[in-house]
Amino acid sequence: MDALHEKLDALRSELERLNRVAVAFSAGVDSTFLLRVAHDTLGDRAFAVTAQSCLFPARETAAARDFCRREGIEQIVVTHEPLEIEGFRENPPDRCYRCKRALFMRFADLAAQRGAALAEGSNRDDEGDYRPGMRAIAELGVASPLRAAGLTKADVRALSRELGLPTWDKPSFACLASRFAYGETITAEGLERVDAAERLLLEKGFRQFRVRVHGELARVEVLPEDMPELLRHARALHDALRGMGFRYVTLDLGGYQSGSMNRVLTDPSA
Repeated sequence: MDALHEKLDALRSELERLNRVAVAFSAGVDSTFLLRVAHDTLGDRAFAVTAQSCLFPARETAAARDFCRREGIEQIVVTHEPLEIEGFRENPPDRCYRCKRALFMRFADLAAQRGAALAEGSNRDDEGDYRPGMRAIAELGVASPLRAAGLTKADVRALSRELGLPTWDKPSFACLASRFAYGETITAEGLERVDAAERLLLEKGFRQFRVRVHGELARVEVLPEDMPELLRHARALHDALRGMGFRYVTLDLGGYQSGSMNRVLTDPSA
């Protein structure tokens, strides 16, 4: 057996050890893979818990519902109101911690009511980035089966492809609050504006991108190889984003970078 499938067996063993699992499910690459393997391994002892929130585009919530319906997996959807969490709107560096702790406490309560362990989909690669939300996961004792099995993002994508999951090559996504520079006030209107801007890029055919917010400026990140195509649409995108309320629209010449807002926390010269 090769190393990749040894990790898959380790994942199944970890899920069997947990016995009954509520998977925090967002329809992303990792949580989709985890939910599918959990359901394949545990049957009805695995179910999904999903947040419906202003932090996630409606298309992601719909994708989560559709997947569970297709796979015959029970799903519990809870409404999450992050703007009501103390300190969240001010967007401090521990914003993700505050939000994830509040949400996962609710998920953990739901899991406990069903006699299940709460599991989430972070993988081994997530251990190297600035991710304050991981502190909430550790404090609440949430299981991370992918990390326990030693699975990386590349492993998850490769195994997802084998399983025929449509998410195997899905672009990385993070909640819309991550688009705002730390200290930038987060509002419902601002989240809607970012969602609309990114939806426009999606409609133009771009797959991996971010629209970062710095006051009145929108900083657009796309993959370096996609920059010529973006420049072809420069005028239309500029005018559309101006119409959404951004005064300035700029292209980041460094290209798309996951977690680029975190550079100010780790690199004083950023």
